[in-house]
Amino acid sequence: MRLGYMTWGMPTVPIDVALCHLSELGYDGVEITVIPGYTTELSTLDSSERKRIAGLLKQYNLALPAVAGHTPLLTDTTEGWTKNLDRLKRTVDLCADWETDEGIPVLDTTVGGRPEEWEARCDLLVERVQELAEYAASRSVVLAIEHHVGSILNTPQTTVELIERVARENVKVNFDISHFNVIGVPIEESVRLLTPITVHTHVKDETGRAPDHQFLIPGEGVFDYVTYLKAMRRHGYKGFISPEISIMVQRRPDYDPLAAATRTYEVLSRAFVEAGIER
Repeated sequence: MRLGYMTWGMPTVPIDVALCHLSELGYDGVEITVIPGYTTELSTLDSSERKRIAGLLKQYNLALPAVAGHTPLLTDTTEGWTKNLDRLKRTVDLCADWETDEGIPVLDTTVGGRPEEWEARCDLLVERVQELAEYAASRSVVLAIEHHVGSILNTPQTTVELIERVARENVKVNFDISHFNVIGVPIEESVRLLTPITVHTHVKDETGRAPDHQFLIPGEGVFDYVTYLKAMRRHGYKGFISPEISIMVQRRPDYDPLAAATRTYEVLSRAFVEAGIER
């Protein structure tokens, strides 16, 4: 396993600064966020900028295991889905353009919806994932579908069921265990169920139970990273562990994105050592 970092927690940080900082800290890779409001928003990434960022990744010796293109697959209108599908397809193209010697980064996206809609809208969600997957396959891109507390995909069981029903080789899971932790699912249970279909991960820290939970910077909460890392290794995961700094944290008036990345590296790199896992 290797240690990455997601630029979700760095919306206003220039990518040059972000990649330099992460490299100096010792991260092995980065997941670049390309949604609206970020310095790397998709529409700003023309051909020259894509090549420039690819050069920076090589310069700083950072792998690119994933691109965060979070765009809901479930929308209230057909027009909304048409718009979101177009954006997701363009993000697929970006992933293909950012192919490295290690391969093409996966496209990470959440799906939207609400937990109580599972029975009524599961078929529609399956159809939309399959539609996007067909295009992604034409570009050799893997989709990493992310479950999320409060969304239609909010339990290990529904996440597994979705992947089984979609039944596409290029559709896997972005396993963010924090969303299961805050609903009380034990680490061993969620890791056992999700690892076989996981292609990428996120981790945070947290306290409390949903809906009265808080996502935190690693080291601030109760999450046992050592137990988690050992479980992931025991169940055969060999990819990136990528910390994410939640919007909850970013709302703090004194939030410092570079300091958060530094604190996160200190906590996670120590957990790798304590778990006896070489990166």
